[in-house]
Amino acid sequence: MQALLDAITAIQIFMEKGGIVLYGVFTVTFFMWVLIIERIWYFSGNAKKDLRTAVATWESREERRSWYAHKVRAALVSQVRENFNANIDLIKTLVATCPLVGLLGTVTGMVSVFDVMAVLGSGNARAMADGVSKATLPTMAGMVAALSGVFMSTWLERKAKRETERLEDSLTMDH
Repeated sequence: MQALLDAITAIQIFMEKGGIVLYGVFTVTFFMWVLIIERIWYFSGNAKKDLRTAVATWESREERRSWYAHKVRAALVSQVRENFNANIDLIKTLVATCPLVGLLGTVTGMVSVFDVMAVLGSGNARAMADGVSKATLPTMAGMVAALSGVFMSTWLERKAKRETERLEDSLTMDH
């Protein structure tokens, strides 16, 4: 229990040192990871159901040669592809947003440093250190969040593509 309280205290200190912009980075990262977890959950459950439904629909067709059959097959694959790729573009947008929000922290932190320099001069390093931490911590947090998001969005994108290709291979056409 004490370890949990220590971790919460460390997070609070980190958030205070990073300034208000760090809360923005946290918010964007939170929504990004909610969407990533939703996609992982989808692929572990509902994706298999969507695949089985598409295959069952295709296999239930008696005729699989005509132009119309080709279009039905394409529609089935397209629908599954759309389900697989849901929210991936939004995840990628949030990934790109993380470093930008962190950069906003850099700008606001440097403004804080310049304010201290204008009032107290450049001789007060301790007063300037607060602004420097507000400039660097959100940038670092935004980059770390973006890196984790890049990894996961790439993995999800590849998984969606691989599963779609597997579906296309399993929906055989009669010749």
